[in-house]
Amino acid sequence: MSTHPIVEQVTAQLTERSAASRRAYLESLQRTLDEEPPRQSLSCGNFAHGFAACSASDKDTIRLMHSANIGVVNAYNDMLSAHQPLAEYPALIAEFARSLGSTAQVAGGVPAMCDGVTQGRPGMELSLFSRDVIAMATAISLSHNMFDAALCLGVCDKIVPGLLIGSLQFGHLPCVFFPAGPMPTGISNKEKAAVRQRYVEGKASKEELLATESASYHSAGTCTFYGTANTNQVLMEVMGIQLPGASFVPPSDPLRKALLQETVTRLIQANAPSTHIPLSDVVTPASIINAIVALLASGGSTNHTLHIVAIAKAAGIQLTWREFQALSEVVPLLVRVYPNGQEDVNAFQRAGGTAFLIKELRRAGLLNDQVKTIMGEGLSAYECPPMLSQSESIEWDAPIEQTKWDEVLRPTASPFAQEGGLRVLAGNLGEAVSKVSAVKPEHQSIKAPCVIFHDQDSLKVAFENGELEKDFIAVVRFQGPQANGMPELHNLSPYLGTLQDRGFKVALVTDGRMSGASGKVPSAIHVSPEAYAGGDIAKLRDGDVIEFDATAGVLEAHVDAEVWATRECISHDHDHSTLGRNLFSQFRASVGAASLGASVFDFT
Repeated sequence: MSTHPIVEQVTAQLTERSAASRRAYLESLQRTLDEEPPRQSLSCGNFAHGFAACSASDKDTIRLMHSANIGVVNAYNDMLSAHQPLAEYPALIAEFARSLGSTAQVAGGVPAMCDGVTQGRPGMELSLFSRDVIAMATAISLSHNMFDAALCLGVCDKIVPGLLIGSLQFGHLPCVFFPAGPMPTGISNKEKAAVRQRYVEGKASKEELLATESASYHSAGTCTFYGTANTNQVLMEVMGIQLPGASFVPPSDPLRKALLQETVTRLIQANAPSTHIPLSDVVTPASIINAIVALLASGGSTNHTLHIVAIAKAAGIQLTWREFQALSEVVPLLVRVYPNGQEDVNAFQRAGGTAFLIKELRRAGLLNDQVKTIMGEGLSAYECPPMLSQSESIEWDAPIEQTKWDEVLRPTASPFAQEGGLRVLAGNLGEAVSKVSAVKPEHQSIKAPCVIFHDQDSLKVAFENGELEKDFIAVVRFQGPQANGMPELHNLSPYLGTLQDRGFKVALVTDGRMSGASGKVPSAIHVSPEAYAGGDIAKLRDGDVIEFDATAGVLEAHVDAEVWATRECISHDHDHSTLGRNLFSQFRASVGAASLGASVFDFT
């Protein structure tokens, strides 16, 4: 089975470009092992504090150092539906570890905010920064050096990337992730989107909208659309940090508990000297490329054009958006799940799920197979879905050879599209990314005057006043990480979608983010450099004609070159005085560009 030449070439280029920084990262891990081996450098006083609350038998096990002590980093809270099931997992992990002669302790908790709750509200300005706070909280959790391995419990948008960035600073340890699974399917996505649009047109009441939203988000488990949270799960699997098939088993399914037990077993095995698999051996340039391939093939969240870059840099890997573009040209789109289709992740699971997706990509040579995972060498184990044995332990079934629902999941021989649908746009406005997998071909290019806004609410007001009944490109600027933390602008979607449905040609250009649920309206997002940092998007004036061409990769303001060269950038400041945003002024001052992962960390 040969690797696709573009995948091979992009992987080789990334490996070569990252050689110096990757070597420095690995050397720092080796220095940690040499100077501070887990538990062995702790004094008696350190140890006494570390296991003071443990049972006598656990104290003996930890003190002898003959087996693994697992550090559990938990993102539990009971406001996030996806994280509510995580409450009971630490006790189960400890029970499973004891049955294998090992131990487990909760190393720490990390914050977990819900983008669904903060969407369109001031709290969303802390969302992206929460990723880096979570990374730091993960490092604090593991810094006690009491642990031989880490088990991270998290599901949602910034939480999994944050946990991974933090864990990579302890990449000398084995590490595995475990999610809680999706909630059951609720109201259809088509009906939900229709009610949202009727609401912004004044044709549906707030009570009707709330009833519709509540029928969609209705129980414990991950939201079922294919946004950032569910994309996280696919990426953790294909990178080998999560067990095969662990992503989309519902919280109440007996298979989930068995998967957790198997996760503990595999993690303890990964700590054994003869089968040692540290996280740094799993997260490599090759596995980062695999994550991008899976993102593209599944039509995943655009937020990962930030997160994968930031994760890579935390492992000494110098990833750029150009790798996304090069791979998108050869990776076919194999999944249609809302917002790229009408069905949800439960349908994806029934159709064959991650096992079928990985099998198709692997056998087409689109994945690097010379990788290590929590299962060992290569990705062949990830082609097999999990099942319960008669003893209620995990077994892996034979690979699924045919999709069970070709409206949701397809083989590489008959994809939904020949390419992954992620484009990098460039021009005199800077560089941006655009997800076109859910955008009809006739909407993928537009040349029109721009209408400029500095927040979402201003566009809403203009819509309600009837000022946007025309072809135009909405420019929503000063939404980048330095300006206000780069909030998602998902609340724009119903308004722009309504105008598009009325027959107008519309698009969005912004230095902010769109939700992982962004869909049919063409959008150039993450414009870099951002307006607040003096990016040329701040030069735009109302009425300037912008060319947005996702096919050609063009994002260009058609303004006379001499005028453009001498035009000054507009400045704009946001009020950060409420809801704790004032505490993040240092983050806004130090955060890097979107094209570099929008991170406050300097891994150079």
